Amino acid sequence: MRAAGILVLTSALAPMLAPVLTWAQSPLPLSMKRAVEIALAPDGSTRVALARESIQQAEQKVLQAKAAFLPNLDASVQDRRQTTNLLAFGFRFDLPVPGFSLPTIVGPFSVLDARATAQYSVLNLGDIHRYKAAKASLAAVKLDNETTRNQVSDDTAHAYLACLRADAVRDTARANVELAQALVDLARRAQTAGTGTGIEVTRAEVQLANNRQLLIRAGNDRTRTMLQLLKVMGLRLDAPVEFTDKLAYQSFDPAPAEALLSQARKARPELKTQARREEAARLSHVAIKSERLPTIGAFADYGAIGSDVSASRATYVYGASLKVPVFDGGRREARREESYSQYKQEQIRTRDVGQQVELQVRMALEALRSAGAEVDAAREGQTLAENELAQARRRYEAGVATSLEVTDAQTRLQRARDNQVAALYNYNAARLDLATATGTLGDYINQ
Repeated sequence: MRAAGILVLTSALAPMLAPVLTWAQSPLPLSMKRAVEIALAPDGSTRVALARESIQQAEQKVLQAKAAFLPNLDASVQDRRQTTNLLAFGFRFDLPVPGFSLPTIVGPFSVLDARATAQYSVLNLGDIHRYKAAKASLAAVKLDNETTRNQVSDDTAHAYLACLRADAVRDTARANVELAQALVDLARRAQTAGTGTGIEVTRAEVQLANNRQLLIRAGNDRTRTMLQLLKVMGLRLDAPVEFTDKLAYQSFDPAPAEALLSQARKARPELKTQARREEAARLSHVAIKSERLPTIGAFADYGAIGSDVSASRATYVYGASLKVPVFDGGRREARREESYSQYKQEQIRTRDVGQQVELQVRMALEALRSAGAEVDAAREGQTLAENELAQARRRYEAGVATSLEVTDAQTRLQRARDNQVAALYNYNAARLDLATATGTLGDYINQ
């Protein structure tokens, strides 16, 4: 009876659950913009999550440095039972009366001590500069997080373009198989009509077999590139996706090199990050130099002490201190030289990052110009190859040419199609690289 009820309930719910299950298994429509958004989401790319944790660590280091400006408060309670050897403190009692002496061991007696202590750094220039250095490091980490997000966006966009290229290669391979099959049918009809030979049919079948192998390889490459994209995005590797974009050509006229370089110097987060790192290294060096200066502090101690609670009396100590560093074995000077070397390293890195940004802009611009010309040449080459194959087929059907001429034209058309796909990919990749180099990647993705 119970089993029959479950069966009836399942049958009733099946029509309602079917649309849900179908939706859950349907591929995710994926554009380049959507892929980047998923990669930058909190549960997306691992590098983005690690960058957020780096910000959290830097914020805590700022709080640690800031703690040097706040008083340190401690409280303690002691309740002890003890004896004391007066001889240990230099007390010796010799009485002139024979047979009488004072004890050297005093006690046991009880001591109850409840006390609060406070210490405060009134003036310490080293702590001030360390706090400034920590804040500069925090700013650098936040900017570095922006750099990481740009790198993840760039990697995701490149992986997406690779998937579009794999789709185009697979479509081209499928078209080549269809063309090869049509040429096999043509050779068989010619053989049946007596105008063709068996070797021509075999030659066409070999070409068909080769194209089928290339189609299988293209499908495997597409799966591999899709897995790489899913990994970059932080999705499950078995998540079904469907690309909404196609590998295409969009005319783009880039600005002059100097204008692009000016844009890059203003927008690239790597330059801002390195400037903050250099500033943090400089402040750290100044902080260590300031350790040679005197420091001023204040202290206070207040509490009650006695044999028990009823006998306790209030006592206190308060005052100020001046500490002047004299000699620490050369450790401070060694740390100062070390920090200065680190500061010089950051200056060198700043120059190198600037040169690297300029190199990336100029190389991306040159690659874009070359890729544009490559697209034009590939488009023309494919048109010519298609015309050549059409003429070769007409000549073969008319009986004035052999199938070898058709096979050669077929091979050149396949190469032209591959060149067209490669040229389109190189052009779109060059546009992406130029956007990354100039700091306008977000505008490129959102267009």
